[in-house]
Amino acid sequence: MAARIVAQLLVVGSGMLIRAFAQAYRQALANASKTGAAQEAMQNTIRRASKAITELEARQILGVPETAAWEDILKKYDILFERNGKQGSFYLQSKVHRAKECLEAVYQNKGQGPTSG
Repeated sequence: MAARIVAQLLVVGSGMLIRAFAQAYRQALANASKTGAAQEAMQNTIRRASKAITELEARQILGVPETAAWEDILKKYDILFERNGKQGSFYLQSKVHRAKECLEAVYQNKGQGPTSG
């Protein structure tokens, strides 16, 4: 009889605790959206991610010199992306993709990128 009462107390207590956490989480989300903290945090994450790779790192990842034409960069990208998709890792494939994106921005700024060539 006592074990049954203890079990019921545990079930009721854990249910109340879960509901309290859910309500607190919803309230925290509402507060964050009111103050703009959620948007600011997301923008900071995007900024950090976009600055994560430099032009030099991108060239090292793809193995292309500074004098490489955009077509050469695309060829290297295609080879490395496919190779890492089949036998490599998602992490390396992602690095190759980020390197191409970085160099794409550099070449667009120079007027030699994908839109002009």
